[in-house]
Amino acid sequence: MKKLILIFTIVLLIFNTKLKAQDSYGKTLNLGVGLGGYYGYYGYLEQSLPVFNINYEISVAKNFTLAPSISFYSYRRDYYWGDKNNPSRNYRYRETVIPIGLKGTYYFDDVLGAGSKWDFYLAGSLGFAVVNSRWDDNYYGDKDYYRRANPLYLDVHAGAEYHFNSKVGMFLDVSTGVSTIGLAFH
Repeated sequence: MKKLILIFTIVLLIFNTKLKAQDSYGKTLNLGVGLGGYYGYYGYLEQSLPVFNINYEISVAKNFTLAPSISFYSYRRDYYWGDKNNPSRNYRYRETVIPIGLKGTYYFDDVLGAGSKWDFYLAGSLGFAVVNSRWDDNYYGDKDYYRRANPLYLDVHAGAEYHFNSKVGMFLDVSTGVSTIGLAFH
């Protein structure tokens, strides 16, 4: 996990030093939470899970930003064969998924004539999911059962942000991956 945070920090520093802000978008830290499962792993779940997302937008052109992003979710599933109190016949599956990617966002505020309190955008994100899957030692079945999803992902997003003031806003991001709601810090 420390390596992932280090890689994410390095990517942020590279983008921040190589790209210069060209308009009012960018230099925004977005912290969001969503429900669901990520990137092909969702079909195995019986309930929605909280997914945490962080990204940092950097302006690269008029009305266009790039944002290195990282998300996180983890879940556990217990399996019982016969008696719940017989540990030799019961086992547990655990999985942690950390999607890492880059999100490109185009803002339509000029086209839509949005006021200063609102931002409207369409975006796409591309990346890969780092997956750590573990079965208990007493499981002797197909341990690759949950590893069949492709680690690469491509998502489409549509969203809006309401600005409380010039420094803080709240956003809703509807996505083909995991939709999120959160706070934006400018």
